[in-house]
Formats: sequence, C-alpha cells, structure tokens
Amino acid sequence: MSRTLADLAPDEEATITAVAGSDGLSHRLAELGFTRGATVRFVRTAPLGDPIQVRIRGFELAVRNSEARRVVVG
Repeated sequence: MSRTLADLAPDEEATITAVAGSDGLSHRLAELGFTRGATVRFVRTAPLGDPIQVRIRGFELAVRNSEARRVVVG
C-alpha cells in the first residue's frame, strides 16, 4: 500500500515518489514544488484537521487533505 503526504505524522520528513493523477490539480501541485525526489516535511495540522501545513523547497504552505492524498511519499 502506498503512503501519502496525508499519512505523515507531525515533524516527519519523506521524499516524494509520485503525484497521482494527470488533471489540473496534479499540474498545480507540481508547479508548487511537489515533484519526484523533493523532500517534504509535515509541520502541523490545522485545529479542525484540515488543511495541513508542510515545508517543501524552503517554504511552508497549506494543502487540503484531499490534495495531500495525491502526493505519494517513500
């Protein structure tokens, strides 16, 4: 079973192995830096559980859980 960005624990780091899909959202995630080989760190979860905050390529951003489930990590 594949592990996704949404499965990481706070302060856990992983390497991106793929971004699932070929639609506009997958393209947008790639533009934001979610590409194969990039290191991503799960920073924290919002108080209600969505979105999550991650650190990638030197900056922090928030992504929805549905978006994070598309980012496969290893």
